[in-house]
Amino acid sequence: MKFSEYIQYDATGLAELVRQGQVKPEELLDLAIARAAELNPSLNCLIHAFHDAARARIRAGLPQGPFAGVPFILKDLLDDLEGQPTSFGTRAVRWYPPRNAEITDRYLAAGLVPFAKSNLPELGLMISTEPAAFGPAHNPWKAGYSTGGSSGGSAAAVAARIVPMASANDGGGSIRFPAACCGVFGLKPSRGRNPTGPFEMEGWDGAIAGHPLTLSVRDSAAMLDALCGSEAGAGFPVPKPTESFLAQMQRPLKPLTIGYSLKPMIPAQVSPDAKKALEHTLRLLEAAGHHLVEADPVIDADKLWRDFLTVTSGHVANKIEQIRREFGAQAARELEAGTLSMGMLGRSFRSVDVAAAKEGWHGVRMAMSNYFERFDLLLTPTLISEPAPHGVIPPSAFEAFQMRAGRFLPLGRLLMASGLLFTLSERVLSRMAFTLMGNVTGLPGMSVPLYWTEAGLPLGSQFTAPMGHEGRLLQLAHQLEQQAPWFDKRPPL
Repeated sequence: MKFSEYIQYDATGLAELVRQGQVKPEELLDLAIARAAELNPSLNCLIHAFHDAARARIRAGLPQGPFAGVPFILKDLLDDLEGQPTSFGTRAVRWYPPRNAEITDRYLAAGLVPFAKSNLPELGLMISTEPAAFGPAHNPWKAGYSTGGSSGGSAAAVAARIVPMASANDGGGSIRFPAACCGVFGLKPSRGRNPTGPFEMEGWDGAIAGHPLTLSVRDSAAMLDALCGSEAGAGFPVPKPTESFLAQMQRPLKPLTIGYSLKPMIPAQVSPDAKKALEHTLRLLEAAGHHLVEADPVIDADKLWRDFLTVTSGHVANKIEQIRREFGAQAARELEAGTLSMGMLGRSFRSVDVAAAKEGWHGVRMAMSNYFERFDLLLTPTLISEPAPHGVIPPSAFEAFQMRAGRFLPLGRLLMASGLLFTLSERVLSRMAFTLMGNVTGLPGMSVPLYWTEAGLPLGSQFTAPMGHEGRLLQLAHQLEQQAPWFDKRPPL
């Protein structure tokens, strides 16, 4: 197989060629490795390779899963692979897991052949992939621009056609955000749908969900069939559906009543391009016969980000302490200023603050439950603006100095009460204005690549569904994929 043929197929198509004996897994792996060698020096989307282990996996015999023989990339966070180091995007840590993550076991059981790990921001905390440890990942559509985060390396690798899909996870938008930045499809499943253990059983109090970024909708649906189902010790056990997601996706879609909103759920300004992207999607939906109603969810935008940070910063503080215990004080000191600053916040808040914040999470969930009594789906932009140039989102050198200087002071509650915290964090928080709600509520959502700016940068449209209704999302995505195909849109590499 030539590379010009390889990129004509999604993962489902490549797996079918393997089943028919038209191509061998070794050939597909060699093509993916060659493509990575060609592009990664400029994209910097991959940070660790294990080609020999991948070849050995093929020689040992692959499971006859739905994606047997398809090359794959693992995100270097949560999707741990025994025998390969996990860095969490840091300079501080190289952890060798004693076993695979449960979701990695299910990737392997599906027949996938992982051969590399993708770049990401430190601990997955930033919505742009520009870690000090590995350097920035470049957007395949425009060098020097963000891939989004935290699954930015995976999104870039898929957009660049190194692989047709790559693993990702999402704690504040980290599947949907990079999908929108890189022009690929990103589904965040319902809380508890896919496994997250055994090392992070309830990541960020259940805010984190894992699922791969893909080129096609059918790959995402078939992968959800392979991944979903409860795991030992699950805090939010969700059984497999009686009908496969792939079958649900293929069923004809009846006209939906879709609410849409341009009102940010965190204080932010929505750019003209983001508005154009939403208008473009509305025209597609109208042409498909769906009923559209402009309707904003009733959510306190100021309270949403406060409650999210109050809960998640405690988890970051705990992770820093874990690094200090297991890897030493020097390793903890090597963490980035933004990570240490978020740890300071987590140590500042009291347990009563966290309990009150979790009540706020429940309030958002009730608000969205009320919303879905009227509507089948919610449509918003995924991003408030086009992907940012590198250097815009991470803290400046002076800001980093200030963060390091204040990391030992219990300033979190003071910064929160004064409103200064939002000012210091606005570049990150404001860009999560449409994605964060899905993590607080656990609702399933997706970013669909339907619009490119005049400058050639992609902007996704986000759809959110009621809990457990990934099938409805996949049905609509499949319809949009047929109506406005994106598979052959390729970055000018």
